[in-house]
Order: sequence, then structure tokens, then C-alpha cells
Amino acid sequence: MFCVKWRLLQLCKKSLRSSALLLLTAFIWGVAFVAQSVGMDYIGPFSFNGARFLMGSIVLLPLVFVRRKKDKDKGLPRAGLKVTLTGGICCGLALCSAALFQQIGIMYTTVGKAGFITTLYIIIVPIMSIFLGKKAGGKIWIGAVLAAAGMYLLCMSERLVLGKGDTYVFICAILFSVHILVIDHFSPKADGVELSCIQFLTAGVISSILAFIFEEPALQSFIDGIIPVAYAGIMSCGVAYTLQVVGQKNMDPTVASLILSMESVFSVLSGWIILGQALSAKEMFGCVMVFGAVVLVQLPDRKKEV
Repeated sequence: MFCVKWRLLQLCKKSLRSSALLLLTAFIWGVAFVAQSVGMDYIGPFSFNGARFLMGSIVLLPLVFVRRKKDKDKGLPRAGLKVTLTGGICCGLALCSAALFQQIGIMYTTVGKAGFITTLYIIIVPIMSIFLGKKAGGKIWIGAVLAAAGMYLLCMSERLVLGKGDTYVFICAILFSVHILVIDHFSPKADGVELSCIQFLTAGVISSILAFIFEEPALQSFIDGIIPVAYAGIMSCGVAYTLQVVGQKNMDPTVASLILSMESVFSVLSGWIILGQALSAKEMFGCVMVFGAVVLVQLPDRKKEV
């Protein structure tokens, strides 16, 4: 009896630890919207994304080597180089496109709105999956309607016009949905951390090339904006991803998704506290509806009685 209680206590501690790590991940991602917004005061969107993704890739490199060594010591098989590179590059292309629209969108909207609109990928993904032969349950459609109503309250002006920044971020949510589906295809075939490291490197290289073509990146601008760039690169890409990997290890995926969706709530709070970007009552109610839709979509289906 004592052993059973001790085992339950240990499982409870692991669950609480995992929940805390995932909540910290959501917090880091939520505050990253502020860093992305502030970063635009110093450098352009291509330059910002190039710098942060290259930083994220460098931060993940030690984790890649540690995991490789552990797998080698345990005699575990590794994914082939070809599939890892192919997957990482494909994910990087999707990530680069999504991040660019998000970065431009944040220049014209508040970080709170951007956080909630971006979270719509949780609803868009299952709808997109229909075209891949997967069936969407009733809660998906209810969530979609609820999210659409929330988006209307959150983004539409009195002239019934969708804001420029909100439009860019909504396109970003669609592209992030594509990114998730690409990851879903390649993740079972390759190591997740290596896949992420390569995707960050790919997105960083492409963004940097575009920065030299369309912008005029200057070293002093990067030095002046090093804090928001470093936060988005090191904390959001490198540290938060590592925390997510560790946190999800002993956590039910549905519960993990619910905790991570708190990113949108933290984006509103950080935008309000740090930047003073308050939302109106209508916009706040829209946020609540979008968040409700996100939670609804992630709730487990009821098991049919036999």
C-alpha cells in the first residue's frame, strides 16, 4: 500500500513539474510577441527573423549533440540524414513564410490581437486535415463558428473592415497550420530536436538573404535591438522549445495543448503591462470567444459506449 501511494505521489510530482514547464513555455512565447513588436523599432522584419532563427538554431545545437550521444550510448537507431534534412528544410520554408507575415502584422496591430489570431491555427489545422482525408468532428465546426465570431469582435472596425495588421497575422495563422501539418508528416520519421534545429537554420538563412535584398541591415541596428532579438531567438526559439520537449514527455498531449494555448493570454497581458496596449471591452470579449474555441477543439472526444 505504501509503495502504491509513493508511486502516485511521484507521478503527481512529475505531472506538476511538466505542467509548470509547459506554462513557462507558454509565458515565454506570449512575451515574445512584445519582443517582436519592440524589435521593429530597430530592424526590419526580414533582419529580425534572420537573426532570431539563426540564434535559435545555435542554441539547439548542444541539445542535438547531447541527444545523439545518449542515443548512441543506448544503442538506439537514428533517423537517416536525408529525411532529417528534407523535413527540416520543408519545415523551415513553412516557418519562414508564417513568421514573416506575423512579423509584418505585428507592426500594424497590438501584440494581444496578434497572439489570439495566431492561436487560430489550432482550429485551422483540423479543418485543413479534411482535405487530407481526415474527418472533423462536430466540435471542430462549433469551434470554427465561435472563433469566427470572436475574430469579428476582436478585429473588425466600425466600418466593417479587417485591419491591415490583423489580415497579415491571420495569413500567418494559416501558414502556421501548414507548418504544423508538415511537421506532423516528418516528425515520426526524424528526431524532433534535429528537425527543429534545421528548420530554424533554414528559416534564418532565407530571412537573412531576403534582408540583404529588401532591407539595409546594419550592425549598429542589431546591437541597439539586441535585447528583443535575443529574447525572440534564444528564449522563444531555443529555451522554450527545449522546455516544451521536456514538459510534454510525461504529459497527456491534450492537456499539454491546453496549457500551451495560454500563450495567447500571456500575449495580451504582456502587451498591456509592458507596452500599455489595452484592449476595448469588445476586443476582450472577442479574445474570450477565440480562447473558448481553442479550448473546445482540444477537449477529448467522448468514448462511445459499446
